Amino acid sequence: MSTIAKKLLVGVVVTGACVTMFSGLASAAEEEKPTANLTVGAYSQYIWRGFEMTKDSIVIQPSMTVAYKGFSANLWGNLDTDPYTVDGDNSSNNWTETDMTLAYGWDMDPVAFSVGYIYYALDSVDDTQEFYVSAALKTILKPTLTIYRDVDSYQGWYVTLGISHSIPVHNDITLDLGAQASYLSADDASTYHVSSTPDDAYSDFHDGVLSVGFTIPVCKYATINPKLAYSFALSNDAEDVISNNYAAIGSGDNNFIFGGVSVTMAF
Repeated sequence: MSTIAKKLLVGVVVTGACVTMFSGLASAAEEEKPTANLTVGAYSQYIWRGFEMTKDSIVIQPSMTVAYKGFSANLWGNLDTDPYTVDGDNSSNNWTETDMTLAYGWDMDPVAFSVGYIYYALDSVDDTQEFYVSAALKTILKPTLTIYRDVDSYQGWYVTLGISHSIPVHNDITLDLGAQASYLSADDASTYHVSSTPDDAYSDFHDGVLSVGFTIPVCKYATINPKLAYSFALSNDAEDVISNNYAAIGSGDNNFIFGGVSVTMAF
């Protein structure tokens, strides 16, 4: 069994334990039951923080979340249907990433807060860990500020400010619009640097994302979410970093149009 498969197995066990624990708590307090959802998405590309993580292949991204009284545990994965290889190297696995997120959220009107921990189990590169804190203003456009801190293999800060809005279309169907801008600051040049200054750690406005999609309920427990997004660099230095840091995988571009559809079952 591969290392990443073992980590996935561990994550499944942890999540299963959470489900069991939440179920036990629910029996003691029937007025507030745990929730769970399972999502499977298929997308034309895997774009992460402006970086092109796949090339010329469909990706399948399953996700499972259980939650109870503000606490949640999530498992997310990425399956690359046709991993890009260099010079005939066929060692790449189709399953490229497994992320486990533990979080807690609470409301202090008019702001919703959350804090969390993410473990990234990655294929072919070092695993890493992040902590984050987020605050969302419960008003029109729902402006949300999120600060991530990598404390392991790729130490640095990643800060996002996003807005979103859903417009009723027909019955329970909504048109979902979103926009986000980010700032990335690496602690060390070995993590991210501009090609013209290889000894200086990269720090600049990084990537922006515009998205449009639909939420389409098909029954009490299931929804379908088609989505289209545009990711682009926010600065000249970001163009350089995005184009060059994953050159072995990517196309050398720094802006991407991608999309797909996901199906969610919620209980």
